[in-house]
Amino acid sequence: QVQLVESGGGLVQAGGSLRLSCAASGRAFGTFTMGWFRQAPGKGREFVAFIRPGDSNTYYADSVQGRFTVSRDNAKNTVYLQMNNLKPEDTAVYYCAAEIGVATPHAERYDYWGQGTQVTVSS
Repeated sequence: QVQLVESGGGLVQAGGSLRLSCAASGRAFGTFTMGWFRQAPGKGREFVAFIRPGDSNTYYADSVQGRFTVSRDNAKNTVYLQMNNLKPEDTAVYYCAAEIGVATPHAERYDYWGQGTQVTVSS
């Protein structure tokens, strides 16, 4: 079993920055693909980014490419999402997730989820 706990959300003005963290406990963190997803009110869960184990290759949704950066520290069992130049449309609950299999942007493939952290961007 893997437990994931997100932190770092909050209220920020448009153009500002936030860094989300996701701390993992349980099985070997370094073997998981770690993903970030978000869900805005009245909308479905949306892929944001993932980072692979091993080579730490990353992949981003078009909507955040160039503004968000995902990274991981396997020694600390933590994955990060640095969010710059935030926009009101980035407002959502952000979730981290862990996947045992092949890296994918599809939420249904992820095996473990955190409880989410709220990010609100004011205009």
